[in-house]
Amino acid sequence: MTKVLVLHSVALLRSALAALLTKESEGSGESGEPGESEGAFDVSTCGWRTALRQAESLTPDVCVVDLDCPGTATLWEEGRPGGGTGLGSRIGLLVLASAGRPGALRKAFEARALGYVDKDGSPRRLVRAIRKVAAGERFVDESLAFGFLEASRMPLTARELSVLARAAEGESIAEIARGLHLSNGTVRNYMASATRKVGARNRIDAIRISQGAGWV
Repeated sequence: MTKVLVLHSVALLRSALAALLTKESEGSGESGEPGESEGAFDVSTCGWRTALRQAESLTPDVCVVDLDCPGTATLWEEGRPGGGTGLGSRIGLLVLASAGRPGALRKAFEARALGYVDKDGSPRRLVRAIRKVAAGERFVDESLAFGFLEASRMPLTARELSVLARAAEGESIAEIARGLHLSNGTVRNYMASATRKVGARNRIDAIRISQGAGWV
């Protein structure tokens, strides 16, 4: 039996996804024919604050994460310097993604996610992806190809992203400068550069565009 851990900040959504995965895995195999030839899923769920503890306790084969869920940032922040998420190298990371958020796809790739499933796809496709990832194989929906192409063209530097991310949290120029150990003028220069690169009119527009793409 494949053990699956669903991470999401909204209890209702993670419970619904768990119920769907359990039903789909019990009702059909990859062929779409009734039967349990490939084994059912043992599905558990949790929120972000207990994610690492649950992963260590349950030792799931696959961890399913919605990239549009705000809590996803916790995984990247607690990841290892060389990549990964801190969940454990033996756990296959599978993300539910959208092609319109290339920044989120890039972060998942840098975290060594094995599976990438289009959120507009069918439940049966998600089940197939989980089985692939559990076997240590990569799975990428073709519909996400454009998103990956855009992700490879990410225009902002790591420092520009840091400045924008702090600005998005409501920090002032002075607060960003103190937090990043930079001068106020340097922060303004990074902000102006980021604004220009994403084709924004001003700082607020740059934040909006970057958040929409999943960069911030």
